Amino acid sequence: QQQTTMADTDSSSSTTPVEDSAAVLRDDKKQKKKLKKKRRHDDTAVDGSISDDEHVVKRSHDNEEEEAAAMVEKSEKKSKKKKKEKKRKRSSVDKEDDSSCDGSGKKSKKKLKKKKQEKQQQPQKEMDEKVVSSSAIEYLPEDLKHLQLKRNQETVLEKSTTTAKSKSKHSASNHDTTKSDDIVKEDEKQNTGTKQPNGSPTKQQQPKDEKTNNVTLLLFYQYVEPPWDESQYRNAFKFVNDQGTEHGLTGRMRVAREGLNCTLTGTHDGIRAWCASLRTFDGGKPCVDRETGTTSTEFGTTEFKLTDDLPPKQRFPKLHAFEVPELVNYGLAGNRAPTLAKHGGVHLEPEQYHEKMCEKDTVIIDVRNHYEANIGRFDPPVGGAMMIDPMMRKSTEFPMWLDKKETKEMLRGKQVLMYCTGGVRCERASALLKQKIDNEDDTKELGIKGVFQLQGGVDKYFKSFPAGGLWKGKNYTFDKRFAHAPPAIEAVERSKKVLGDVDALDSSKSASVQEGGKKVADIPAMGKCEACYKPWDMYRGKRRCPTCGVPSLICRDCFEADKAGTKKLGREVRCDLCVTEDVRNKRGLREKEEREMKEYEQKLKKKLGDDFEPPSQRQLPIVRKPKPNPERITRLFLKNMCAKQMNEKSMLEILHPATVTHVQWLTDRTTGKFYGTAFIEVKTAEDAGSVLALDGMIVLGRKIKVKYQKADQKDIWPIPNTEVSAV
Repeated sequence: QQQTTMADTDSSSSTTPVEDSAAVLRDDKKQKKKLKKKRRHDDTAVDGSISDDEHVVKRSHDNEEEEAAAMVEKSEKKSKKKKKEKKRKRSSVDKEDDSSCDGSGKKSKKKLKKKKQEKQQQPQKEMDEKVVSSSAIEYLPEDLKHLQLKRNQETVLEKSTTTAKSKSKHSASNHDTTKSDDIVKEDEKQNTGTKQPNGSPTKQQQPKDEKTNNVTLLLFYQYVEPPWDESQYRNAFKFVNDQGTEHGLTGRMRVAREGLNCTLTGTHDGIRAWCASLRTFDGGKPCVDRETGTTSTEFGTTEFKLTDDLPPKQRFPKLHAFEVPELVNYGLAGNRAPTLAKHGGVHLEPEQYHEKMCEKDTVIIDVRNHYEANIGRFDPPVGGAMMIDPMMRKSTEFPMWLDKKETKEMLRGKQVLMYCTGGVRCERASALLKQKIDNEDDTKELGIKGVFQLQGGVDKYFKSFPAGGLWKGKNYTFDKRFAHAPPAIEAVERSKKVLGDVDALDSSKSASVQEGGKKVADIPAMGKCEACYKPWDMYRGKRRCPTCGVPSLICRDCFEADKAGTKKLGREVRCDLCVTEDVRNKRGLREKEEREMKEYEQKLKKKLGDDFEPPSQRQLPIVRKPKPNPERITRLFLKNMCAKQMNEKSMLEILHPATVTHVQWLTDRTTGKFYGTAFIEVKTAEDAGSVLALDGMIVLGRKIKVKYQKADQKDIWPIPNTEVSAV
């Protein structure tokens, strides 16, 4: 027995107190069970009495239970002490890391955790700060909001229904008519669902999110310095085009070696996913900050301006990526482009720009075209800045206007502010002025106090000042909105038009938006109809000025009268700029532009001397997908080419990678002048398909037309002496 007890003590010494107490409790239970059995079979016990032996057993069990409970308590106390010691050690470490923290160390732990979270969220916060978004229906009354969203849903459902019907009709040509009718009915059920008595789809068939049917508009630009090389440029062009297609975007992308300038439409999620993918793209050349040494992608800090909840009709039909020499056509490509890092203007946020417009000795240059400024512009307060409209038809006129004596006198001793629709036109414009201040004596002596530009343009200004701020009129846009007022003012106009009054505005945000102590109110049109001179501010239709080609501002009444034949909009109806300058025909305008360009180039040559180089007129090769050529034709007819700039050298550059072997330039029989048409012969049928892909594209400022032209057996083709010299 002593040996067994010794063995038991040895084994128990290797176990924990908790395990020992558990074993004691198990033995206690077993003994109790034995006592119960003994009572059942004990015949000597009378009236429930207990023998002396049973009393002894009971006392021993009670003592064992007390000992086991005491051991459990001791083990729990020891574990608690260990936990407290660990906490004290952690708190002492936290105190060493953070001397400002006091107490038990909980405060320091929270602080460290918060810092870690902030560090992880910092890149996302920086990205979110560069995404400036707003809703097109934010300031509408609730009734009008629901009406707009309902119309958007009906438009999408109607489109899907017509698409399904057209598909089923197409399949009906190969199947039985009865079967096709069943397909049409089935497609209608899937796309439109069962309708309620009021004609609206049931809740089960409606989209989960009303905003899924709305369109999001994206405006952004980004200059890249130094410019991409050829391989980086091709990589960037392919990336933005492929990503745009993948995310279902539509619109226009101007892709140059100096960066991107895009106006795109898509879904709420599609647009944001495309922006996120662009932030990760570095073009094969990450940017390194010289001060901090940190690297970032070329689009890591790009500002994206988004407008959500636009109607489906304002979505672009297709996605077009254009290869261009400049993001904005200033005629400053290549060596003439002033560097933005060295000469760029100071970017001001809308609130800062708003304050600057109220300061004395300040001028504001509207860098947009005159027909844009004609319907809306900034109107600074009395005693504030002075507005300057360069009266331009296109951006190529800006460098010449900036070099004029009268322009320089207007800038003497002033601080110069610039603005445009989205900000991209101000980049090169402000850099050009600062370059003149740094390098040209006649501009340096003007004493210009600074060059500033509006960050994000008028589009971002409207997001910060929904009631318009110092803006009057409408903002001309190059998307399907055409022109729009500040959002709060537009809410007033739409409420009057749709609801008949502005009573519903009391419950909308626009009623509470106040600027300068005045409530939002609708504004009169700033422009005038070019035919009847009544106030008008909407550019509609495809009519353009017959002399200079800018969009014509024609009211609805005059436009419909011309369409009905009761009133003719003849060549005498010109834009107000042509009327002011007394330009009566295209020839007169062309002569004026050529004269001004010649004078500007001569002045520039004197200033630069040996460093002067003529403007680059090189048209970059246009990326395109070859068209099919089943008949293997290698002869093509080209029409509507630029007669002034198109020659053999420029043609070979434009049609690259296609190999041209012969060119027959078609000229007038009497005058011998070239009017932009030619026959060409290419090396292979694949080359012909590549050239045909240019049909309808803008080449050297003109929309070129291309078609296959199979040579007649009677004709001699290729014609002798038409070989390309480079071949």
